[in-house]
Amino acid sequence: MKSYFTVQEVLKRKHFVASEVAAGIEGLHRPVKWVHIMEVTKIKQLLKGNELILSTGVGWKKNEQMFISFLEQLIECKAAGLCIEIGTYTSEIPSEVINIANQHQFPIILFHQEVPFIEITQDIHSLLINQHYQMISDLENYSQKLHKMLLTIDHYEPILHFFHQYTDLQVIIKLNENETFFVPEANMKRKRELLSSLSNDAAERSNAKHVIQVLNRNYAELFVVSPYGQLTEFDLLALDRTATALAQHFLRDLYVAEKKRVDEAEWIIKWLTGELAEGDLLHHLEEANVKGFANGSIACVCRPNPKNHSVDFTYLKMFLKTLFEQHGFELFAAERRNDFILVLINKRSVHTWKQRLEEGFTRFLNTDYSKRQNSFVHLLGIGKLVQNVLDIHKSYQTALETIKVQEKLEPNSSIHFYDDLHMYRVLSLIQQPKDLRDVMMEYLEPVLTYDRQYNGKLMETLKIYLECNGSKQETAKRLFVVRQTLYHRIEKLEKLLGGDFMEPKKRMAIEFMIMVYDYLFSKTDQISS
Repeated sequence: MKSYFTVQEVLKRKHFVASEVAAGIEGLHRPVKWVHIMEVTKIKQLLKGNELILSTGVGWKKNEQMFISFLEQLIECKAAGLCIEIGTYTSEIPSEVINIANQHQFPIILFHQEVPFIEITQDIHSLLINQHYQMISDLENYSQKLHKMLLTIDHYEPILHFFHQYTDLQVIIKLNENETFFVPEANMKRKRELLSSLSNDAAERSNAKHVIQVLNRNYAELFVVSPYGQLTEFDLLALDRTATALAQHFLRDLYVAEKKRVDEAEWIIKWLTGELAEGDLLHHLEEANVKGFANGSIACVCRPNPKNHSVDFTYLKMFLKTLFEQHGFELFAAERRNDFILVLINKRSVHTWKQRLEEGFTRFLNTDYSKRQNSFVHLLGIGKLVQNVLDIHKSYQTALETIKVQEKLEPNSSIHFYDDLHMYRVLSLIQQPKDLRDVMMEYLEPVLTYDRQYNGKLMETLKIYLECNGSKQETAKRLFVVRQTLYHRIEKLEKLLGGDFMEPKKRMAIEFMIMVYDYLFSKTDQISS
């Protein structure tokens, strides 16, 4: 189905019976999408392309150069052809005009007797309008059948076959780098030829591509290749409808799969609470096709806005899973006590997990979806990174502790990571009876362990360095060491405590934890495990 006629087809209409093709006979395949009567010679800004021009030649009369200029403008504007009434204003066509038209395969058609231009335009426009209406009708019929098909199929393949049968186009879909499907099927040589043609941006536009997006992610690519040359407007519109139907099908598949995971999510809760045996956990992770978790895992707690009661958690999990995959995390999600809990298995470098996680949440909180959900996340707590997946309950507890601290802070606090709480954690401990030993070890254990193993005197160096307010000269003097030795120790401290250990909030927490260490363990200088 097409929404135009070719010049060749127009010549078969009754008003063209006595016409003559004077030039550009090789261009009779040009499409005609509209008909204009034109008697002016400056037309460059007036045409959109594919117009068949009717003229008496009054604009140029016997001025050959003006005639040539008029013709060149038509060619540049990609007009379909020029029809001239021979007689009153034009008696013959100059040879130079004929040569230019032949060179560009631009049809020049002559009427050797007076013809009714108005009737020609009415005739062809009626045909074009009727043809366009038929195309819209056929497209609507195609769309309805496609939607009915979506209710019954459980695979995308029938959609592709239906598309091919309706348009007679070669259909190709790429789901990922390893899966490409052809309808109709072709041998390996033909497949290579088709895939090669997809990168050919030919003027004829014999192929087209439509990216299929699911949850704002490029999920697949749908291609069509016409065996008959140029794709029609109907082909392109049908491609768009088919891509939309495929997106709906893929979204439904993802939704059903996620719904199934929701129903089977009991093991995630046991994992978060530390009640899941190692063998069972590894079995579930293997079923989820998770390979490798040596780069640590993190638990995050999202506490929803109390005013929001209409969140589709199944869709939300699908959305977040897709988003965090792009930032290098494998995501599991569960709901517990009105909290939305995420378990993120880090798939990339340990050194960049925090930055990538922050970028992911920033993207989510700024999406239209999050804004439509009335700022879904009221409080967000991101626990500490744990190396062993069995220890995710420890990360979960630190995420909950982050939420508790946030509840005491100003609204919209920017502190979401447990690792960034520092003195706020200390303040929370003061308000409730709790052993400070665990928190102290989080900060100082790397230094204490290093000193036990290598007698590195890093703890002593850390104390003096803090007391000297970061003055390297004074620290070296008090420790009776040369500058180079001190620089080496400080570099080691940065690796163990983080390069930001001298920043005010973290430094304050470390200083407090040194006091706790001195108070609890300085007499024995030993910490039992």
